[in-house]
Amino acid sequence: MINFGHIVFFEVAKLLSFSRASETLYISQPSVSKHIKNLEIQYGVALFERKGSTITLTEEGQIIFKYLSKAVEINSLLEFDISTLKNTANARGSLVIGASTTVALYLMPKILSRFHHNYPEIKLRLINRNSENILKALLNHEIDFGIIEGKNKTTLANYKFFMKDEIVAVCSSTSSLAKIQELPLVELVKIPIALRENGSGTLAVLATALEKFDLKLSDLNTQGIIGGTEALKNFILEFDCICFLPTISVAKQINNGELVKINFPELEIHREFYFVQRQGEENNKLVRLFIKHANITI
Repeated sequence: MINFGHIVFFEVAKLLSFSRASETLYISQPSVSKHIKNLEIQYGVALFERKGSTITLTEEGQIIFKYLSKAVEINSLLEFDISTLKNTANARGSLVIGASTTVALYLMPKILSRFHHNYPEIKLRLINRNSENILKALLNHEIDFGIIEGKNKTTLANYKFFMKDEIVAVCSSTSSLAKIQELPLVELVKIPIALRENGSGTLAVLATALEKFDLKLSDLNTQGIIGGTEALKNFILEFDCICFLPTISVAKQINNGELVKINFPELEIHREFYFVQRQGEENNKLVRLFIKHANITI
C-alpha cells in the first residue's frame, strides 16, 4: 500500500530534487530527507546517489519508481472514478455520438441502453456513418466525439483505444463455396467477392492486409460494392460470393448456420476501434463518463 513516504520518494525521484519536492509537498526539506531515509531502511538499499548538488536514482531506486508510477496512476484513476460517481449521479446534459457502422449496429445498443439507465438526465443522440465520415463530422463540430475503426493521420483529433476485432471471410451456407472452408490466399483473386464502399473502415483494413501480399482490391473478382454491413451481409445470403466482415457482425449467423466462415490461413486481419475527440477537448466530463461506461459495458 502507498503511504506518504512513497509519495515523498515519488516526487523526489520525479523532480530529482529534495528542495523542489519539499516545495511541491509543502513540507520541510529535513522532513523529505527523513522520509527517504526511512524508505531506504525499509528496503535495505540506497535509493539515490548524491554527486555534489545533484542526485540520481540508483538501480534499486529506478525499480521502485517504476512500480510507484503505476501505483500513482491507478490511485489517480480510483480518485477519478469515485469523484465521477459522486459528481455525476445526477448528471445532466447531452451528447451527440458518432459511430462507425459496425460499432453503431452491434455495440452501441447495449452501451446506450445501460448508460441511459444509469444517467437518465443525459440526452443521447447517435449518428451512424462510415469511419471517414464520422471523422469529418467530428472536425465539423457535428458530433461531440466518435467511435471509429483505425486511426487517421490528422493532428486535429485525439485517439483513445477502445477494443480489437477480427475481420473474417464468410459466405452463405447455401453457396457453392460453403464446402471449401479453407483456401490458400492465391485463390482469393478467383473467388467472386462483394466489398464494402470506399470510406469503410472494414474495406481499409482489408486493403492494408492484402498489401502485405502484394495484392490490391482491384485484383479481386469483385461482384458488387455494397454500402453498410447489414446490406452486405444480406447480399451474400442471396448471391453466390464471399465477403469480409467483422466477427461481431456475423457471429450470430455463423452460430445459427446461415453463414459459413472461409479461412485463408496466411491472412489474419485484426482491427482496432478508437474513441476520437477533437484535439484539446479530452477533458469533457460527459464524454469521459461515457468512455468509462463503454469500456466497462463491453
